[in-house]
Amino acid sequence: MEAEGRAPGSPLLAGGEGPGVDSRPAAGAPGTARGPLIAAAEVLALDDEEDDLEVFSKDTSLAEVNSFTPSMPISPSSMINQYKFEDGPELRDLFITVDDPESHITAIETFITYRVVTKTSRGEFDSSEYEVRRRYQDFLWLKSKLEEAHPTLIIPPLPEKFIMKGMVERFSDEFIETRRKALHKFLNRIADHPTLTFNEDFKIFLTAQAWELSSHKKQGPGLLSRMGQTVRAVASSVRGAVKNRPGMFTEINDYMGTFSQKINLLDKIAHRIYKEERDYFNEMKEYGPIHTLWSASEEDLADSLKGIASCIDRCCKATEKRMAGLSENLLPILHEYVLYSEILMGVLKRRDQIQGELDSKVDALANRKTEKDLFSEEIGKLEDKVERANNALKADWDRWKQNMQCDMRSTFTNVAENNLRFYEECLATWESFLASQTVDLHVEEDSEDRP
Repeated sequence: MEAEGRAPGSPLLAGGEGPGVDSRPAAGAPGTARGPLIAAAEVLALDDEEDDLEVFSKDTSLAEVNSFTPSMPISPSSMINQYKFEDGPELRDLFITVDDPESHITAIETFITYRVVTKTSRGEFDSSEYEVRRRYQDFLWLKSKLEEAHPTLIIPPLPEKFIMKGMVERFSDEFIETRRKALHKFLNRIADHPTLTFNEDFKIFLTAQAWELSSHKKQGPGLLSRMGQTVRAVASSVRGAVKNRPGMFTEINDYMGTFSQKINLLDKIAHRIYKEERDYFNEMKEYGPIHTLWSASEEDLADSLKGIASCIDRCCKATEKRMAGLSENLLPILHEYVLYSEILMGVLKRRDQIQGELDSKVDALANRKTEKDLFSEEIGKLEDKVERANNALKADWDRWKQNMQCDMRSTFTNVAENNLRFYEECLATWESFLASQTVDLHVEEDSEDRP
């Protein structure tokens, strides 16, 4: 069996199989386990050429857990996070909820719609509350409109449209819930953005009924306009490297190259570890009952065997809770920043395209003896455009990086706290069992010494 040799309560993030990482820890001792932060650091040294790994969506059944929860103190980091979350909402004036998914079946397609509820105190809205239904392609439309209006701002990522290898069925409850959460985060990231939140298409998305939104979509740029944008983008890429790219954006480009490599690797290994832990959990569920069945035929060992079965059952439930924490917190955040890395590289390319247009006009002006006034006017407009693009990206980059670092710290701290609770719970379970066995052993020895 895949999980053979692991003791109940053994660490999760020691399960990676990359070079130099032992895939199975020594049995039994939680103190010998490598923590998630150490494992994450070791991950960065692994080879990049790994096999494609399966991607799993959240299993909502994992949230239904039993409790063997010894009282534990709240860590300082948990208290700090609580205060932050309590203070934050007071500054907001736009609240969005995505919920209530519904399946729709027509003659030509099957799709899911989600209810989007908006509550706001902003004066530009005609009402304080709106409720509309949106399907995935409506979210895609919104994202494309935001990119069109703000080409050098970092637009939050959407979950992928297509199901990747190893994922559950497209219309299963687990998949729909995973997508709902991602869409909810997408809209709230936009709502929290200082510029995107006031975008007119965003307002229409939140307030227009389905027929109104459909009518508004038809007012977008025509086919020829979109083809012209594509041709300009291709022409810009053919010209090659930008001549006068500011050093700051070269540094950002280099940073994102490294970030993309590392976050993709962490995402792959985290999903693989979760898969291995799920397999281990399924085998452990069968491990405890075997001891219970055995106790029926071993009268002298019955109490000990039943005690072991009870300990395994408690550790199994603790493992289930930890897996739920990983699927709800760690895996979605890592994958979100995988998508963010792709978005940022696209933003940098669009900034370079604007810079490239300016460079080409400057070169053309240098080679022209006539129409210099016309070219000078165009160059002046492009210089303003480049400056606006640079300023927008600089501000958004600082904001994004700060949010990313905060998300990563919070995520890894949460994983560490969950692991601490898991190990303490399993340790308390096995120590209680050992203490009971020691007492029983002394009782037997006293009874044998009596005449």
